[in-house]
Amino acid sequence: MNYRIVSDCAGRIRLRTGAYHFTFDEARNMEAHLASLAYVEQVRVSHSSGSLLIYYTDGFRGSVLESVSGLTSASLPPATDTALVQMSEVEQDFKKNVFRLVRNHLLAQILLPTPLQTIRTIYRSLRFFKRGLDALGKGKLSVDVLDAAAIGGSFLQGDFTTASSVMLLLNITDLLEAYTRKKTRLALTESLAINVDSVWLVEDGQERNIPISQLRVGDQISVRAGSIIPVDGSVVSGEAMVNQSSMTGEPLAVFKKQGDSVFDGTVLEDGAIHIEVRALSGESRISQIVNLIDQSERLKANIHSQAEKLADQIVPASFLLAAAVMIFTRDWRKAVSVFMVDYSCAIKLTTPISVISAMREASNNKIMVKGGRYLEAMAQADTIVFDKTGTLTEATPTVSKVVPCKGYSRAEILRTSACLEEHFPHSVARAVVQKALDENLRHDETHAEVEYIVAHGIATTIEGRRAVIGSHHFVFEDENIPYTDDLDALVKAEVGGDSVIFLAIGGQAAGFICINDPPRDGTADVIRGLKNLGISRIIMLTGDSEATARVVAHQLGIDEYRSQVLPEDKSNIVKTLKTGGHKVIMVGDGVNDSPALAAADVSVSMKDASDIAKEVSDITLLRSNLSSLLTIRILSQRLLTRIHRNYRFILLFNSGLLALGLFGTITAGTSALLHNSSTILLSAGSMRPLLKEKDEQKK
Repeated sequence: MNYRIVSDCAGRIRLRTGAYHFTFDEARNMEAHLASLAYVEQVRVSHSSGSLLIYYTDGFRGSVLESVSGLTSASLPPATDTALVQMSEVEQDFKKNVFRLVRNHLLAQILLPTPLQTIRTIYRSLRFFKRGLDALGKGKLSVDVLDAAAIGGSFLQGDFTTASSVMLLLNITDLLEAYTRKKTRLALTESLAINVDSVWLVEDGQERNIPISQLRVGDQISVRAGSIIPVDGSVVSGEAMVNQSSMTGEPLAVFKKQGDSVFDGTVLEDGAIHIEVRALSGESRISQIVNLIDQSERLKANIHSQAEKLADQIVPASFLLAAAVMIFTRDWRKAVSVFMVDYSCAIKLTTPISVISAMREASNNKIMVKGGRYLEAMAQADTIVFDKTGTLTEATPTVSKVVPCKGYSRAEILRTSACLEEHFPHSVARAVVQKALDENLRHDETHAEVEYIVAHGIATTIEGRRAVIGSHHFVFEDENIPYTDDLDALVKAEVGGDSVIFLAIGGQAAGFICINDPPRDGTADVIRGLKNLGISRIIMLTGDSEATARVVAHQLGIDEYRSQVLPEDKSNIVKTLKTGGHKVIMVGDGVNDSPALAAADVSVSMKDASDIAKEVSDITLLRSNLSSLLTIRILSQRLLTRIHRNYRFILLFNSGLLALGLFGTITAGTSALLHNSSTILLSAGSMRPLLKEKDEQKK
């Protein structure tokens, strides 16, 4: 394919081939094909402009250009029915429907004689009158009633042309709202898809890790605390507390025992169960979440709910004003003109469109937001609390040292630790397992059933002796393992600024593992950026030692930190901040962060976070880079600015129309045309990106 480069910057390139150089179907196939490439993060292809906008992983610019150069119509496989394809179809349908409405309206005005135009207009009005009557039947004086009154008022004046134009504009507005909602739902569906690579298959009492693609209906799998349940099924053994908020919206975990059903996408908070697989598909779960986001009053932004209430309150005021005009002027034409100017329609429509569009834009930027209220809270927050490990620091820490105590070898400590840690999803656990694999330290399952003590560590029995692995607090305080002077001297000599996990067997310390957990690239810049965006307090929480916490805080430019913090302490700190009048953002990634995430005004989890952290959090960053925090903060602030600006415009513009109509300067038909046109334009403007791109502005 021949093309020219229109814009080119790190991780993003726009190419042009010429308008209508390829068909809509070919554009759709290109999107699907390019999006499937490992180094392509996002792609948009427009057949009308011949434009390809591609976001890619840094360092793969050459691969992107090579892939595009090799594209031909014959080589493109047909796109499958993915959310990406469906979004293209929704966009195409919207354009076709708007074109059809305008075309039919103009043809009717040109070709049909006046009597037939009148009959057509009356027939088309029946739907609006039915909606208005239905609202009245339910005791509601809503926008539907006002629309019906405006159309009826035009009929009373014999102005069927105005009535037809009003209905055209109302229909386009309906299409615009439906289009925005569908696009957002599809974007959320794509971002919410569950990515579980492997499961623990139970066969003959033994557990074996297999790719989830090999799982079949009727198989049994083992799921432990902190893990996502990847299938629909029934509990065949064990007991657990399962967080089902993704299905039901209820925040409290539900007790599950033998015979109970569990569902794909829910999270096991505590306990361990074996599940018989009933269904593999996750579509129902995704649909449930999207419906919850779309419909739940609890998830609406306060400003959205306020707009709906304000709009409903304005409708009766419009009828009262029309009655007052009729009483004082005795001119029913002026009274009818009041119905043509409807504040409530624009307010009720533009606010949710602004919120929905912002959520869609967040999704396009690899940020998943579970409801409009969280965008509002993100914009208004003045305090942000970070967990250190896996959030401010790399999601892929590495083992720097394995230090055995007397009587144990280094290989024995690493092998045993990996044997225990491999059952649980955590970045530190993955680091230990990976180190054992790198050193080819294979193991057989010599331990009994493992028990995960949430946010502390792991316990089991090895050859009749209790073995525990975890934090200093868990091993030496909760488990009462002796912390001897010799061990203290060894720790001080070997650890330095690393994080540490301890292994104890049979009531005695067996050794410890040092974890190198460097800050994520660019995190210091993000901290500075947050301060510039109005975050007045930035706090780091960690279970690590004072020395480790101090070093990391200094590296990142964080003035306030707390070390050796327990999970319940994190939650209490967030609650204390809120009690003190602060609006708090909590950013975390681990099982131990979930209580604090739940306590915050708005919670954020990372791409590599534990399943339960993602479940509890309100916003999930689908990129590993913390710069997405700046993106969502800016997006949220601009959303509120847009909504308030829309309010001011609606108030001033419609008040002007109302005044002009009452003084007879413009006719009711002109008022209706200007009002509805402004509503459509304002709605369309509310769909524009809030995050303007420099190269887009140069076009």
